[in-house]
Amino acid sequence: MSNTSPFYAHLARLRFIKRWGLMRNAVEEDVAQHSWEVAVLAHALAVIRRDVLGVPVDPNAVAARALFHDATEAITGDLPTPVKYSPAMRQATSHLEHEVSQEMLALLPAAIQPALREVLDHEQWPADHAQLVKAADRLAAWLKCRAELRYGNTEFEQAAQQIKGKIDQHMIPEVRYFLDHFGPAFELTLDSLMRGD
Repeated sequence: MSNTSPFYAHLARLRFIKRWGLMRNAVEEDVAQHSWEVAVLAHALAVIRRDVLGVPVDPNAVAARALFHDATEAITGDLPTPVKYSPAMRQATSHLEHEVSQEMLALLPAAIQPALREVLDHEQWPADHAQLVKAADRLAAWLKCRAELRYGNTEFEQAAQQIKGKIDQHMIPEVRYFLDHFGPAFELTLDSLMRGD
């Protein structure tokens, strides 16, 4: 048996997997970019939870889980939302993602598997971490939709409305704080950001 593992090579290929595959995109987004953005947003939400709301949480652990939240897409590809969350597919998709995460973990040397299981296997996540990662994932999707609309791409109008509806339906104080304090800046141009408008 070889001493080499393809685990991290699989993850590196996330940059080749496009998101929003059923939509016309003004700016393409890949799974690696999305994972980074979700990790940054999840870290921000966890910092808000800890430092603003006074609820104990480890922002670094939340960010690590967010960074790996779509790692299985290195194998499965990005399943479009209408397929992934359709009533007929929801359970099958969840089962598939779990099976793929187990297969990916098996690619690792035994000594490393426990550390990666903590971030890769969603079933191992503490409930509060899962909540923050899901909130960050929705927030990233909504920000993507808003950006596409600013670029004049009306293809994302319905998606923006649906995702904002989900955010409002599952609103948590951390997201409310983020939207109030950081959200408006996402609508600014680079010149406005540099001037501090």
